[in-house]
Amino acid sequence: MLPVYDLSAAAWALLAVASFLIGISKTALPGLATVTVAAFASVIPARESTAVILLLLISGDLVAVWTYRHSVDWRALLRLAPPVAVGVLAGVTVLQHISDGSMKRMIGIILLVLTALTLWLMWRGNRRTAVGPPGSSFGQSPVARWAYGSIGGFTTMVANSGGPPMSLYFIASGFNMTRFLGTQAWFFFLVNLTKVPFQVGLGLHSAASLGTDLLLVAFVLAGAVVGRTIIKKINPKVFNPIIIGLTVVSSVYLLF
Repeated sequence: MLPVYDLSAAAWALLAVASFLIGISKTALPGLATVTVAAFASVIPARESTAVILLLLISGDLVAVWTYRHSVDWRALLRLAPPVAVGVLAGVTVLQHISDGSMKRMIGIILLVLTALTLWLMWRGNRRTAVGPPGSSFGQSPVARWAYGSIGGFTTMVANSGGPPMSLYFIASGFNMTRFLGTQAWFFFLVNLTKVPFQVGLGLHSAASLGTDLLLVAFVLAGAVVGRTIIKKINPKVFNPIIIGLTVVSSVYLLF
């Protein structure tokens, strides 16, 4: 049997709740994932926690890609590949040199700036530009794709926190709720698989991290099932405001 981290009962309870929220984030509310990153880092050494949470995220991704397998915009994913790859490679480099605290504050600041930009565009009332139909000039422009894509790749590599910038990008591109969830599900499934060898190379995975994942994966799967129920009850008109609100909360959480 694989070893696990030596944690208190309260710490295990926190990880179980956070794992459950990971499942919900994968099938209903993506913004919850960033809060769970902070929860794991509070009881497991921050760098090691990124390895523990990554495998749990992938288990949730598997449920999400099956749930939304018919709602994927493959063209959008292919166009995002170059900027995301640049962001991931930049994240690998920074991860070797920056402290955990500085890294989280930096990500929080970046996400708040992106959120402010998206809200400003919406406030201007030009919804065809900010959150209009697919093909809108803002969401589909090369500048937006490279800005959000590279930052998404960077933040997901260094702290498993790529959800907020990519959520903002898909909102800016005018994706409806199911297209948003399907495309984001496949995006993170593919990106998270890509991150595994980098983390192994950095020595972040261990027998204890794998053993801990085995204990927590059931909570992720349970959360994913609950998320599938929740999303059926969410009004599509309030979906974007919910995601933006969760993005702001997640960003502030990373700052402090």
